[in-house]
Amino acid sequence: MGRRWAPGICAVALIWLAAAAAGDSDPDELERAYPIVEPDYGHTKLRLSQQGLEAIRRIENPIAVVGVIGPYRSGKSFLLNQLLSLSCDKGFGVGHMRDTKTKGIWIWGTPIEMDVDGTKVSVLYLDTEGFESVGKSNVYDDRIFALATVLSSVLIYNLPETVREADISRLSFAVDIAEEFYGRVKGGDIAFEPAKLLWLIQRDFLQGKSVQQMVNEALQRVPNDSGDKYIDEVNQIRDSLAVMGNNSTAFSLPQPHLQRTKLCEMDDKELDPLYVKRRDELKQVVGSIIKPKFVQGKTLNGKEFVSFLEQILEALNKGEIPSTGSLVEIFNKAILERCLNVYKEKMDGLGLPVPVDKMQKIHEVANDQARMLFNKQHFGKHHAGQSFLKLDEEITKGVPCRCTETSF
Repeated sequence: MGRRWAPGICAVALIWLAAAAAGDSDPDELERAYPIVEPDYGHTKLRLSQQGLEAIRRIENPIAVVGVIGPYRSGKSFLLNQLLSLSCDKGFGVGHMRDTKTKGIWIWGTPIEMDVDGTKVSVLYLDTEGFESVGKSNVYDDRIFALATVLSSVLIYNLPETVREADISRLSFAVDIAEEFYGRVKGGDIAFEPAKLLWLIQRDFLQGKSVQQMVNEALQRVPNDSGDKYIDEVNQIRDSLAVMGNNSTAFSLPQPHLQRTKLCEMDDKELDPLYVKRRDELKQVVGSIIKPKFVQGKTLNGKEFVSFLEQILEALNKGEIPSTGSLVEIFNKAILERCLNVYKEKMDGLGLPVPVDKMQKIHEVANDQARMLFNKQHFGKHHAGQSFLKLDEEITKGVPCRCTETSF
């Protein structure tokens, strides 16, 4: 079915009405950027920003997210303002100083209303702190990257000039996420659908190649006769990205103007006409691939999205490095509870007293049913082992007690 942008005035009016109904005194406050996640004091882990979360909680429609990631000072904030048709003084903060302007993850407070396959969807635009800036650890960059990967419906990978090996390496978490959950996307009980990856290459000339050809060549395996471990790891990521090809696309965008530090002072008439044309085409591409975020079989409104964000952030902050296994445990938690309930209901159906041998047989049947349910519904292709051990541990804990009760 077709998709169309709802009129901007209507979108703003709906938000004003919602804010008024909630008793908010100044709905104009939504017309700005808000932090939703900020760095902790040591700039290694992330913490929630309640101000931004409140802006999200207001949303009643299903939510979709367009996130932009990439190196610091690569023009992510300016790009987002262009996609939202916002000036620099009104939209996301744009900095030309050496220090990165955006800290953590920010959203634009007023979602864009879209019709996606007959459903009204509220699209949030998400700005992220650039990686490779000074004064930060690599693991902090990984957490930002991982969180944006999980939250986004469309993930724009904003890269200047070309695709470097380091840029591919950074997608390791996105690849892990896709491999763990992608196989269940078509099922009824979806953990979450991996983001559509949009490679955005900002350069003026492609030397006769299309941007898709450039990305495809960057994703070809590199010979590794020396057995270098790092090259082998990046080659594995390349292989996985190639398999995920139908979940990604590539787009090129020329530089808007040679004087990059003065871009915020220019209107469309002063920008390169080819840039303006390609920018408008990019808006159409992004709009055509947006889908609402699905988590465990359902779309999310604002309050549900914030709850999802809180769970994911807790998982990513665990340990020294962000782990796909931690996410798998989060999503398997509800399934574990269902499996344990299947076991418990079967055992609770026993009348007392009952012979021990009959108890053992019923236990084995109930145990098999719980395991079969877990095997059918669990998330995680490689990292489900910990959740399975948890199921086994919880069932085992209940067995001795029941046998003692019925042995007399």
